[in-house]
Amino acid sequence: MRPAIAFVGAVVLVGTVAAYGYRGLGMPSQAVEIHHVVEISEGASFREVANLLAQKGLIVSPFWFRLLGKVQDAERKIQPGEYDLHTAMRPVEILNALVKGKAIHYGVLIPEGLTAQQIGKLLEEAGIAKEADIARLVADPAFAKSLGLEAQTLEGYLFPDTYHFRRRTKPEDVLRAMAQRFKAAYTPELQAQATALGMTERQVVTLASIIEKETGRDDERPLISAVFHNRLKKRYPLQSDPTVIYGIRNFSGNLTRKDLGRRTPFNTYTKLGLPPTPIANPGLQSIQAALNPAPVKYLYFVSKNDGSHHFSVTVAEHNRAVERYQKRGVRRTAPRKAA
Repeated sequence: MRPAIAFVGAVVLVGTVAAYGYRGLGMPSQAVEIHHVVEISEGASFREVANLLAQKGLIVSPFWFRLLGKVQDAERKIQPGEYDLHTAMRPVEILNALVKGKAIHYGVLIPEGLTAQQIGKLLEEAGIAKEADIARLVADPAFAKSLGLEAQTLEGYLFPDTYHFRRRTKPEDVLRAMAQRFKAAYTPELQAQATALGMTERQVVTLASIIEKETGRDDERPLISAVFHNRLKKRYPLQSDPTVIYGIRNFSGNLTRKDLGRRTPFNTYTKLGLPPTPIANPGLQSIQAALNPAPVKYLYFVSKNDGSHHFSVTVAEHNRAVERYQKRGVRRTAPRKAA
């Protein structure tokens, strides 16, 4: 009888293990769908992930989940990020989500006219990437070249748009997405227009960035563009306040006459031509305006303190406009006068 008893015991044991295995591998932890946001850290081991899922009540057994990962050769394939998982998911469904990186993506809006530094800060506040990592890569010419950009910095090439990223996305991937969006927007047609005007891509983006900072009105962009094109042709300094501000580290917010006299590479009051790099990241309309200046002879413009500007051909007309619109307010002209 003893062999028979042993056999029965073995069958029972195998059946118990099989049942427990089926419970651990093929069945959800609960029939009720209870959601949990689970964050998988960069470099987390599969054992740590299995234990975390068990702590959240998403799987019955870390052991069986680790076995599933081994059988499917998925132990080193899970991707970091935040995942919205629920208790009615089978272990294989959870593992599939982790392997395919079906993490929560967060929308982040990059408005037109932000600098790379401001974009880095925004991304860190959103939990997407660290500001310091963004700054390091933006200033790396080798990284820019790896993205197919002949530029010393990524300033100007981080295209404004709404993006969707996982928490703690690699900063390289974040910047790559933005640069690719720029390259898609800067179409062969725009490139042909630039060639016809004798402008390089960098010059187009630099001028577009200045236009972006000078006005938020779509109807004024071609006029602002015309002023700067006309001044460049006449070899007048651009005299754009935003370029001066960009060249001042830790700008206080109050532009002074002393600031206008500072000799920095970005001071277009003291240096002729465009600044060495873009001063912000322009949107498509400013890029188009840089390539399509209005057919006007304007050389000056001054803020009317209502979001619009007054444009002038002569310095006398411009001075009258300054007197009219700026007499009682803080001076805000760009350009202020001819060289």
